[in-house]
Amino acid sequence: MALSLEHARTFPVAVDRAFDVVLPTPLPELFSRRYAAIPPIREVRDQQGPWETVGQTRTIRLADGGTLRETLTSLDRPRSFGYRLADITGPMKPLVTEVEGEWRFVPAGTGVRITWAWIVHPRGGLGRAAMPVFARMWQGYARQGMEQIERLLVPRP
Repeated sequence: MALSLEHARTFPVAVDRAFDVVLPTPLPELFSRRYAAIPPIREVRDQQGPWETVGQTRTIRLADGGTLRETLTSLDRPRSFGYRLADITGPMKPLVTEVEGEWRFVPAGTGVRITWAWIVHPRGGLGRAAMPVFARMWQGYARQGMEQIERLLVPRP
């Protein structure tokens, strides 16, 4: 049984601007900090051109040595983009077979509500048993990512 996760936050910027900042921002810039057992992203490899073509792939390398193959699965500018993480190696491999991810950008008053969602497909009994703990860690990791998005969208003087 898959695990659904979501984290959302509202920002005082236009939907178009939020989408156009989040989509191309390098992943190591968004996810540069560890949260519990979830490591930061160290680098992205094998990406050809800007991240904006459905079907495009890239390899994400984590600080713990694990890798994930990311495929852009949908793009509906400025409302959403989706992706799939598969070919997982490293410490996450015994726990997760794949992840379906999505970023949504919805008008909220004069700003935007950004939602980051994951559907995690656990691997076997060990993966299913680990999902409640993983869910709590992911929420903290997502909160840190949203804090970084805030720094990019709403720079402080």
